[in-house]
Amino acid sequence: MLDIAPVVRVHVDALLAAQIDMGVCDAIERNAPVGRPVDMSAPHLPKVAGIDSTVPSPAHTTAPAPPVVPSDAPLPDIPGELIQDRLAGWVSDLTTLHELTERLVRTGTLDEALREVLRAGAALVGARRGMAVLEPADGLGPASTVGLGLAHAELGTIETVPRSATSYGRILDGLPEPTGSGSGRDPHNAPDSAAVPDPVAVPDLLGEAGLDPRHREVAARLGYAASYALPLATEAGKLGAVVWLYDEPAEPVERQRHLIGLYCRYATEHLARLLELERARVQVATVAEELLPSRLPRVPGVQLAARHRTGPRGGGDWYDALPLPEGALGLAVGSVSGTGPSALAAMGRLRASLRAYAVMEGEDPVAVLSDLELLLRLTEPARSATALFAYSEPKQRKLVLAGAGHTPPLIIGDHRTEYVETSLSAPLGMLACWEAPSVEIVPAPGETVLLYTDGLLRRTGDPMDRAFARLHAAAASVPKAARTDPGAIADHVLRTLLPEGLDHDADGEDVVLLAARFE
Repeated sequence: MLDIAPVVRVHVDALLAAQIDMGVCDAIERNAPVGRPVDMSAPHLPKVAGIDSTVPSPAHTTAPAPPVVPSDAPLPDIPGELIQDRLAGWVSDLTTLHELTERLVRTGTLDEALREVLRAGAALVGARRGMAVLEPADGLGPASTVGLGLAHAELGTIETVPRSATSYGRILDGLPEPTGSGSGRDPHNAPDSAAVPDPVAVPDLLGEAGLDPRHREVAARLGYAASYALPLATEAGKLGAVVWLYDEPAEPVERQRHLIGLYCRYATEHLARLLELERARVQVATVAEELLPSRLPRVPGVQLAARHRTGPRGGGDWYDALPLPEGALGLAVGSVSGTGPSALAAMGRLRASLRAYAVMEGEDPVAVLSDLELLLRLTEPARSATALFAYSEPKQRKLVLAGAGHTPPLIIGDHRTEYVETSLSAPLGMLACWEAPSVEIVPAPGETVLLYTDGLLRRTGDPMDRAFARLHAAAASVPKAARTDPGAIADHVLRTLLPEGLDHDADGEDVVLLAARFE
């Protein structure tokens, strides 16, 4: 969590100085904000513990060195109420930072974290609007822009201003502030590393003599007159920048700058961790997509569609569709136990092996799964897997299928929506000798057979019996006009079953749907 040691150390030093010399307290007491009051541009800020933008607080981020006093000199008589007020303000600041960092740490995606940084920063510096730009210096991405109090079109308008003319753009590109500008580097929150840009305060944007004409036009159109920008950077490099916008000329006081500097220091580390997780997730998803079919085969008499999403941790769910001799078609879905790169590698080996067995003896799905089970038990005894393989003759609209611990297929048509009654069987690798009878089904013309993995059911968060009922209801509610397209059927089932989308659950499992519509 937030390292509060620097704050405590500064505050204790200030307290000792106050006990030695009353003049130090007077100097702190007389500290006032620079420029116009912050509350002029933020009349409706949310209340946050310890932060009241309507009452500028005395600065206490730095304390002058105590004067040299003879050891036998008497200590001045310091009013107890003054010391209590100081301590109460410092405790309130620490409480505020703790609450804000607690909220930040609960974010699980980069966009969520950036929005939380904007909201917390607005409360700390007394602004109403802001913009955060994620643009890692290594160029590996991802890059994104999020706003606070700014519509998507307004963000686009701001981005039409040349980057070199904006404070956040100069931070991102490492450009110096223009000579003669009224903007200034913040000496109080400057990072320790010289490679990290300093915060930039522009207290009167429209009063800048050398302001870019396009920037002046955009600021007047959107109604902001001042800005305060901070870099988002770690020792490894810049991640991006964040800028808060004021409705009237203003800038944060020293106390606010110190608090936002501490908060952003922690927020940047959190963003760096989320960035690494996002990159790892993208890499895992890329590997998983490469291990699955790049395109589905075209076989007369059947239309195919597939939907697949790899979970953040990289599960082992897979699907396959391969043309077989004499116009036949093999359909398969499965799931390998475990997560991460090892599960992905096992999934690739299992899928490749099933393709080989399907070509040799695909007309007998039980034999295909039996050989696959033997291979798994001999080569990877510590791993198990579920699988379903169907041998289809599209011209006769006939399927022969067998499953090993897998979820039953679903038939979707104009006159029926029902699960295929498959026999109960154990997953592959669980028994010394696997065997289960096959099942033959004959879909009617226009009916669709939907194969899927249990990740689809688990993503609902419901018990399995409830999830099966919801899946059945989602399939039964497919509009009649969409039943001619297997892709539209799969999309409707996903939208109905998971209305918040496949990307909502940051810890979600893999999802696979394979739809085959028979003509």
